[in-house]
Amino acid sequence: MYVVEANGNEGEMVSFDGSAPMVATFTANVEDEGEYVPHYEWQFARQGETTPFLIRYEAETQYTFQESGSFTITLMVSFVHGTDTLEYVQDSPFVVSISESKLEVPNTFTPNGDGANDIFRVKEGYQSIVSFDARIFDRWGKLLFRWQNLDEGWDGKSGGRDVPDGAYYLHIKARGADGRNYNIKKVINILRGYTEAAGTGGG
Repeated sequence: MYVVEANGNEGEMVSFDGSAPMVATFTANVEDEGEYVPHYEWQFARQGETTPFLIRYEAETQYTFQESGSFTITLMVSFVHGTDTLEYVQDSPFVVSISESKLEVPNTFTPNGDGANDIFRVKEGYQSIVSFDARIFDRWGKLLFRWQNLDEGWDGKSGGRDVPDGAYYLHIKARGADGRNYNIKKVINILRGYTEAAGTGGG
């Protein structure tokens, strides 16, 4: 999960590229308002569209981007003093670009304690995955391990003990920010006798 912050500086466009889910905090740095009372309006819209899908009214607002695509966030401020009102519109909106999803898994891992490829996990470089559930089964269909955090994985144990080398069954259900559904079913192999030094990797 990405966390970004942005300040509402006049005339300065700020853009972010990232992977969903991305939490963004937007802050209006209003100064020298004097006797005027500022009223804030943040407009969130898909880039190229004029109608916002979300409007917020706080000086600081936070939003979690869960979908892929490009978004513009524009700040509008009304300064009110009695019957006098001054309008301000941010010159350059913030632009947030969320990548399309990507999810790949290896075929083999070697949990032999050598510090290389000891944990079975999704390959590095995954992006914009907003829900994830992975399970490992033995050949008889017994559930050995389950994880729902993309940064975690299986250490080749069940009940605190190493499982035998061989084939196991992986089932992953995941959803991307671009609406893509992943239903990965494949056989993975444990090969403790191989080491990174011998030229094997995660496959």
